[in-house]
Amino acid sequence: MTTEVDLDVPLRIADLRAARDPVKVVVGAQARERVTAARTFLSAVLGDDRAVYGATTGFGALVGYAGRADLRDQADNTLAHLGAGQGPELDPEVVRATLLLRAASLARGASGVSPHVIDALAAMLATTFVPVVPRLGSVGASGDLIPLGAAAQALRGRGHAYLDGVRLPAAEALQRAGLEPLPLDGRDALALVNGTSLTTAATALALDAARCAHRAVQVLTCLLADLLGSDTQFLDARLLAAYGHPGAVDVGARMRRVGAGIVASGARPLQEPYSIRCAPQLLGAAEDALRYVDAVVGADLASVTDNPLFFPDEDLVVHGGNFFGQPAAFAADVLSMVVAQVGNLAERQLDLLVDPNRNGGLPPMLAAGPGQQHGLQGVQLAATALITEIRRDTMPASMQSVPTNLHNQDVVPLGTQAALRALDQTRLLHLIVGSLAVGLRQAAYVGARAPTAPGCAEALAAVAAVVPPIDPDRPLDADVRRAADVIADFSVSFS
Repeated sequence: MTTEVDLDVPLRIADLRAARDPVKVVVGAQARERVTAARTFLSAVLGDDRAVYGATTGFGALVGYAGRADLRDQADNTLAHLGAGQGPELDPEVVRATLLLRAASLARGASGVSPHVIDALAAMLATTFVPVVPRLGSVGASGDLIPLGAAAQALRGRGHAYLDGVRLPAAEALQRAGLEPLPLDGRDALALVNGTSLTTAATALALDAARCAHRAVQVLTCLLADLLGSDTQFLDARLLAAYGHPGAVDVGARMRRVGAGIVASGARPLQEPYSIRCAPQLLGAAEDALRYVDAVVGADLASVTDNPLFFPDEDLVVHGGNFFGQPAAFAADVLSMVVAQVGNLAERQLDLLVDPNRNGGLPPMLAAGPGQQHGLQGVQLAATALITEIRRDTMPASMQSVPTNLHNQDVVPLGTQAALRALDQTRLLHLIVGSLAVGLRQAAYVGARAPTAPGCAEALAAVAAVVPPIDPDRPLDADVRRAADVIADFSVSFS
């Protein structure tokens, strides 16, 4: 069934996820009325010879010069000079989420955009059409200019696009999809590119993936404690209430639901290593940080990121900086730090699990026949590489401002880089989580005790259903991916 998205209400992250496939975008009466009123107002303003950035002027540092007299030429001028992107292509799901978000921002009715532009975005999103967009070129300051420029050109039939997963010249992809090339004037073109929709979409998708991994690690930590026979004092509600941090209190409560019924074996030390004992504090701090990102993303999903903005009821054209993606830049950098530390935790738990000196006497590397077999040895090596890749790339992007554009953009947030980097990192974290899940499944096979908590037993059974015992050795790359997907789905039930 095709998902329906109503532009009269703020988008949700679930809408961005759904946009990877064809979605029905509804431009309701209220949105259409707002957009039409702003467009009519723009025509009146231009008829009065009032200055409007991008419609009567040049762009960026060239704002002091007159723009082209013909509005269609002005659109060509806008998009042509932005055709400077480089690097690999953005993932199709990110591009489609970006364009859904751009449609939602324009539908707020403050951009002076032609109603047919929003209709064209809605029509595109109902198909499998995806503009080819280069990853590199945005500094997230006057919006995501270069990536959004490439998307706008594809909608006009220029450049390239995907249709049903096949890369084609954009004009051919439009024709096969039953779409018309999008006509634009200068304001339409500028409104399409002058916003932070790529930055916000990537941050939102990264947040969604990070929350998924965060939940999964809570479940796996409980399963680890149960298989080892750990004492669960570290989850005590009174202990965490005394700690005083809301995230730790809530994470502890969720982990107690998963681990309800764990019976300590009495064979473990009084105090477990920090990767178990301090898990609610670490994951709780991550929860508090994720809530900050939740708030930023929620505001961005409902915001108008453009310049200038039009307020017909007050006869105002207001020039400013709502295209400056600093909130998402900070949020994405925080997200990157959360991903790195949650990944650190999962990787250290895997290291504990494969070590016979700390895992309660299970065989080294959880090998069914050490020496003849190697168990988790390759998986652990890969997990180490994955967490190193995440950690190497965690330097905050939002502190790297470099002046550009003749010092018109003398400070830039670099939110696009921060957001795409965080999204990349969440995909690696997903694999680290899957690696830990495979290790726990193998631990149960090579001699760990059966789980004593029903929730832990269910988690183990879910992973075991898709990951056979490692006996004999086999390639485990696909097992890691399957385990990651399964434990992610399972952990939702304890949200």
